[in-house]
Amino acid sequence: MKVVKADGKTERELLALLKQRSGDMNAQITQAAADIIELVRAGGDEAVRRLTEQYDGVAPQNIVVDRRQIEASLETRDSKFVYALYRAADNIRDYHARQKREGFINARPDGVMMGQRVRPLKRVGLYVPGGTAAYPSTVLMNAIPAKIAGVEELVMVTPPAKTGFANPNILAAAAVAGVDKIYLMGGAQAVAALAYGTETVQRVDKIVGPGNAYVAAAKKLLYGTVDIDMIAGPSEILIVADETANPKFLAADLMSQAEHDVMASAILLTTSEQLAKDTISEINRQKQGLSRREIITKSLDTFGAIIICDTIEQAIGFANEVAPEHLELALDRPMDYLGMVENAGSVFLGHYCPEPLGDYYAGPNHVLPTNGTARFFSPLSVDSFVKKSSFLYYTPKALEQAKDDVIRMAESEGLTAHANSIKVRF
Repeated sequence: MKVVKADGKTERELLALLKQRSGDMNAQITQAAADIIELVRAGGDEAVRRLTEQYDGVAPQNIVVDRRQIEASLETRDSKFVYALYRAADNIRDYHARQKREGFINARPDGVMMGQRVRPLKRVGLYVPGGTAAYPSTVLMNAIPAKIAGVEELVMVTPPAKTGFANPNILAAAAVAGVDKIYLMGGAQAVAALAYGTETVQRVDKIVGPGNAYVAAAKKLLYGTVDIDMIAGPSEILIVADETANPKFLAADLMSQAEHDVMASAILLTTSEQLAKDTISEINRQKQGLSRREIITKSLDTFGAIIICDTIEQAIGFANEVAPEHLELALDRPMDYLGMVENAGSVFLGHYCPEPLGDYYAGPNHVLPTNGTARFFSPLSVDSFVKKSSFLYYTPKALEQAKDDVIRMAESEGLTAHANSIKVRF
């Protein structure tokens, strides 16, 4: 993991390197996803069955997971794990309940009324990987805000294991989060089934959840047919640390994201050269006991860096340019600097608020914008599962007062039929 001094050029080079991680999707993957989508669109359930057998090695006799099996998963899992799911769900529910918005109405003295309605989406599909990347926490983070928003039906798709059944930890999380229905299917074919519907699967209004490159490509291709949450890039963490930070903590936090993927990015910005050296030593020591140390090493060597900055303000300025998915302020007085943060998916404050706390338990959503998109995207929230529409009412007198202005504006655009719609009323 390289250690460099901030000089205006080095930071720019690193920023350019990070942007290269998530370029355009592989053309072959995109074409393969497009072909799968068309097969499912034309062939429905039978196409999904064939593709599931082809890619997952098994075709379940019934793709609908029995409700009793979902509930039974809570009994078969380790009780401490189940209790942890419930406690995490409580935290996630408490946080997201505060995001729920109501509509409004503005009644003016002249008789005009206008306002906004906030309505939940009717049906949402949640994609959950089921292999080595089976994440029960993702079920909680996606399903709970949807239920709070009032989504009428939340369905989950997850690929079958070689046994022909769903991952039991995923089922347990689905039971805790209140998922309504689960289908055993994965890959681009599952995304297509959700988007278009089949004989068994009803089409949804929105698809959320992570997946492999084929899932991501399918979601991107189907955006517009359905809504999607986002196209997620490789995970990333950026830590701003002063001399009060503990190098053991910093090393552990950097590696917690580096272990996701060889394309993951982990960056430390600090004003202390000694802290930088000590953090490197801790990384080398700690990673020896970690199961994914080869991935960590490659990730840190390629997309990791420690940059020595002159001031904390300079460090935060660079952090705003990176717009990281996860930003840790490992500072003595982190709240003093929070107001300076402009671009970040989620901000973790102080020495005892590591990023994995947000991944699993604290409450704020862990579905976050990546690859610099925190400049304009927001975390998944209750708002992600609602639609808003406006309404307005004018009395004859109110319209008469406004008519000349509307007619002038319409005629200035050459839209005489628009103007006529006003004129005929008078």
